[in-house]
Amino acid sequence: MRIISLLLAVVAACSAQSQTLFSLQAYRDSVYLNSMDISNATVEVERAAAQVHIAKTDFLPSLTASGSFTTDFRRSGDADLWGFTLQPRIEQILYAGGGVRASFRRAELQSDVATENQRMTQLDVRNAAERAYYSLSAMQLYRAATREYVAIIRSLYRVVEERFSEGYVAKGDLLQVETRLSEAEFALLEMENDYEVALHRFNALRGETGGGDVVLSNSILDSVAMPARVTVEQMLQQRPDMRAAALTTLAAEYGVKATRAQYNPRLTAGVSGSWQTYSPNASAKTYVDGALVVGLSVPLFHWGERRSAVAVARSDVRRAENGMEQLRRDAAEQEADGWSAMTSSYSQIQSSLHNLAIAAENLSISTYSYQEGQATVLDVLQAQISWLQLYTNAITARFNYAVAVSDYHRITAQ
Repeated sequence: MRIISLLLAVVAACSAQSQTLFSLQAYRDSVYLNSMDISNATVEVERAAAQVHIAKTDFLPSLTASGSFTTDFRRSGDADLWGFTLQPRIEQILYAGGGVRASFRRAELQSDVATENQRMTQLDVRNAAERAYYSLSAMQLYRAATREYVAIIRSLYRVVEERFSEGYVAKGDLLQVETRLSEAEFALLEMENDYEVALHRFNALRGETGGGDVVLSNSILDSVAMPARVTVEQMLQQRPDMRAAALTTLAAEYGVKATRAQYNPRLTAGVSGSWQTYSPNASAKTYVDGALVVGLSVPLFHWGERRSAVAVARSDVRRAENGMEQLRRDAAEQEADGWSAMTSSYSQIQSSLHNLAIAAENLSISTYSYQEGQATVLDVLQAQISWLQLYTNAITARFNYAVAVSDYHRITAQ
């Protein structure tokens, strides 16, 4: 356990040299602000709201105006022949086969879909941020452990080299330690590269292409509470993508109504007026006129277009229903897999800590025994390799558990 504490101190000392401190929540916030996925989802919400406004205007009367000015090369006595016309018109839809209301309701539902999609995107981004944070935390621990392992092998090599020069150990022992040192240094180079990759990913998500090392105020070694398991029905009610799928299906049903309404009779009423000159305009006098206009449009024959258009709209409903059912099945499978991964990784933590404590004690005994001449250098090397492997397993178990908890939160929309 003394070695574990030493490694944690190494991580803290390395982190203290950095300039940037991040808690998990602060990192999530910075990723949210930089996420193009969230930005695009917000744009879709705004776009859908504008579509609702457009659909709502069909309930209101429309106002139009047209005008013209004409002149003629002919003359009427001493007067030029010219004239103008200004014709305003206001019109209200009285009946459109339910199409106006159906289109408006579909737009409202599509706006709700965009909002739910935005919420799901936020869950995805949160999960990605937590994964990047935990990955960097794990890599810091891996790197510290590998550095400490290299330092131990170097120290051992100096001891064995000195004893070899004094004739107490065979050259084979020295070569074994030298080989282990070379392997450890190569492993450290690989670990440094893996750490840089994790750091780049960490910084990229928050919009930093460069930047140095960072300090993480949270760690995968921190205690993470296991969330309570939720039922499939609770999960389906909570997940934004499931609500979006249900809303999409309902919107498609209103799409069928809107499509069918395009081929129903359409009744409008309005008032039109005009302000224009007399023709021929010899005196520049004008007059005002007006009329009440009632319009009725009745589709008679479209060569089967109505049937085909409605069939296309109904296929959208079936496709949305199939998508919702597939999502339901996938979500149930994800919940089962997520719960299994979380409980399994938690059990692995308990097992790895127990094994690591034994390996640390064995390493201490082997090192002391070698110094007293009661163990071989091979015994020490094997104890060191065993400890490093088990420590790595412990880090991996912690990382897997932290990620599994984050994944389960996303899966169940908690």
